[in-house]
Amino acid sequence: MITKNTESKVKVLIVDDENDVLNLLENWLTKEKYDVKRAQSGIEALSLVGIYAPDVVITDLYMEGMDGMALLTELHNDNPLLPVIMLSGQAQIPEAIKAMHLGTSAFLTKPINQNEFLETVKRVSPNLEDKTSLNEFTKNIVYKSKAMSEIIEMASLVADNDVSVFISGSTGTGKEVIAKAIHQASSRRDRRFIAINCGAIPEQLLESELFGHEKGSFTGANLKHEGLFQAANGGTIFLDEVGDMPLALQVKLLRVLQDFEVRPVGSTKTYPIDVRLISATHKNLEDAVEKGEFREDLFYRLKVVPLDIPKLADRQDDIPPLAEHFLNMYSKTNHQDKKKFSPDAMKYLISMPWPGNVRQLINVIDLCATLSKNKNIPLSLVKKAVHDDPVHIQTLKEAKQAFERGYLLSVLRITHGHVANAAKIAGRNRTEFYKLLNQYGIEPASFRDKKVAAKETV
Repeated sequence: MITKNTESKVKVLIVDDENDVLNLLENWLTKEKYDVKRAQSGIEALSLVGIYAPDVVITDLYMEGMDGMALLTELHNDNPLLPVIMLSGQAQIPEAIKAMHLGTSAFLTKPINQNEFLETVKRVSPNLEDKTSLNEFTKNIVYKSKAMSEIIEMASLVADNDVSVFISGSTGTGKEVIAKAIHQASSRRDRRFIAINCGAIPEQLLESELFGHEKGSFTGANLKHEGLFQAANGGTIFLDEVGDMPLALQVKLLRVLQDFEVRPVGSTKTYPIDVRLISATHKNLEDAVEKGEFREDLFYRLKVVPLDIPKLADRQDDIPPLAEHFLNMYSKTNHQDKKKFSPDAMKYLISMPWPGNVRQLINVIDLCATLSKNKNIPLSLVKKAVHDDPVHIQTLKEAKQAFERGYLLSVLRITHGHVANAAKIAGRNRTEFYKLLNQYGIEPASFRDKKVAAKETV
């Protein structure tokens, strides 16, 4: 399963070794607009669960091979919240009690009364509105594992509230993907979602980026600049790597969150803001608080709803659907026939430690899809791609280039694309600054207001 099914019907899996019973129950449920799948054994039912992802399972107690009790136990090992209705024509009271203790939602005896049966299914079925809402939330998230299911369910529940959300997890686990999903599922979805990496911008620029500045507040500030908090007004701001924020700025951020207003650099005036804050970090902020590197009061202000994204190696069930998804993306982007991994190649992918998490998996899949001459990607190529992949550590040159590009974008944003002013802030002459912009393919005009562009001299 790549994403949660977006259809609105409740999905019911019925399990019985008697065809007549399956036919009867399927007929009743189909007439009531349920989406129905059937299995004639517990083993067959388990094989269908991962593909079909039922909302309710209805199973007979006595079946050849795996009986209903064993099936119930297996189902709840994977998903303890899955509603299971147990049916039996021979059950004694102790068996019914045992089934209820094991987590059945209901126990019905045969012959089955149609009205009682349908009322029971309706009672234990998930709310359609809640289900539709969760489906909408997960439309851009690829997962299957129980670990991610719990995170996604919690994130979807808090999405339409304005509480601050704190997302922790290793680099490359998909923290921004979750943040965007929360924004899209909220009442702020029609306003801006603005993300900023607090660790990629120098301290002297980060304050101006976040809170704005007045004209003349520092060298090169020839224009008033609106900060990202004001730009995101009515929407959501995502502070990535908030653990890298300098202590002096942490104080100012705390004041913003307490007073719901910002004061730009060099201004005596404050401006009210209405922003939903989502923050994220790969660091252990509890340790940072103990070391005095992060303010405790800000930490608790940010961590109202904590979401801890597990490493990819801790959710191996997600690797096959993720691989399928990224192969689909590769084929569409490059207008090529879709490729797939051989069974032994997929087993190898699942067994890998993935220190770079989903980001590393994407790199490996893109490399495999590029190098593979056949539709089936062999194990040997996967091993080569994993070995050649730079994993999670950038080279010094790559890190320097990433920092330079982020810095150039920041100074251009602050100066509204005014190259002479941006060059002054950067301590470069205009010719050198233009060379840097050309090196990174950055167009100053894209940052300019029309009025500014008209005034700037060449």
